Amino acid sequence: MTSASAAPFDVARLPRLGLGGAALGNLYAPVSEAEAKTTLEAAWGGGVRYFDTAPFYGHGLGEQRLGRFLSAAPRPGAIVSSKVGRSLRPAAGGPALATGYVEAAPFEPYFDYGRDAVLQQVEGSLRRLGLGRLDLAFVHDIGALTHGTAHAERFEDALAGAIPAMSDLRARGVVGAVGIGVNEVAVCLETLARVDLDVILLAGRYTLLDPSAAKVLLPLCLARGVRVIVGGPYNSGILAGGAHYDYAAAPPAVVERARRLKAACDAHGVALEAAALHFPLRHPAVAAVIPGARSAAEVRANLGHFAAPPPEALWAALAEDGLIPGD
Repeated sequence: MTSASAAPFDVARLPRLGLGGAALGNLYAPVSEAEAKTTLEAAWGGGVRYFDTAPFYGHGLGEQRLGRFLSAAPRPGAIVSSKVGRSLRPAAGGPALATGYVEAAPFEPYFDYGRDAVLQQVEGSLRRLGLGRLDLAFVHDIGALTHGTAHAERFEDALAGAIPAMSDLRARGVVGAVGIGVNEVAVCLETLARVDLDVILLAGRYTLLDPSAAKVLLPLCLARGVRVIVGGPYNSGILAGGAHYDYAAAPPAVVERARRLKAACDAHGVALEAAALHFPLRHPAVAAVIPGARSAAEVRANLGHFAAPPPEALWAALAEDGLIPGD
């Protein structure tokens, strides 16, 4: 793997709004090829230039769809991130793995954070995307939330294999910036205690429903010069009128908190979705927010909400009601 450009990617260049690609890998429900194409076209036409994906999304399908879109016409300024940590092997033909992706590509994902595997994973992503370089690459889904009792072993594998491998690829220009893509704060702090990162993609942990990253992680990132991309600003959909929270059915307490947030937004004439998109961007450590979308209509809705920043009075009211941190 080589790249014509060996320059690192400056994460400060990221547009404030990007597109998360899990839904385009058929997360929860199928998205047709035509729908995936029009979704990406709507994002590009609306000015979105940053696209995040992963081999896990549809077991390669998400990357393939993004790759077909990028190769169909010149896309100047496109910024792409993907992830490492899972390899893909041909599906054995038995019962489908319960990964949340339906009608996925005929491959099975399995964890491997070793150096050789990561190099092969990046090569596979570049092939599916039709690219010679990833602007950003994240070690995907390390942490106890994903791995349980195997976390310590997998974490050491990632520090010994994946991180050095991606750093080498960055030096060769194949990867522009190196980080982790996770769903929990603890593993971010654990990683930063051991290695330097360019960027962290943190899903669901700096949102209106869960601002837990604010207390320690975001100040640390600001001090260390590590930029943060906030994924899952709708917490899997509940902050956009859906029923999922963190990839599962929302529990009653979360539903009630979302109801209170919506009532406060309604009182200020603000869509809850607009507040959800803009809340993370108020922190100086946050570089971008990347909501997902499975249709052109959802993309257009996100663009409309992003174009309508809430007034300061809303944030003051939410803080006064204890719905967001006071600072």
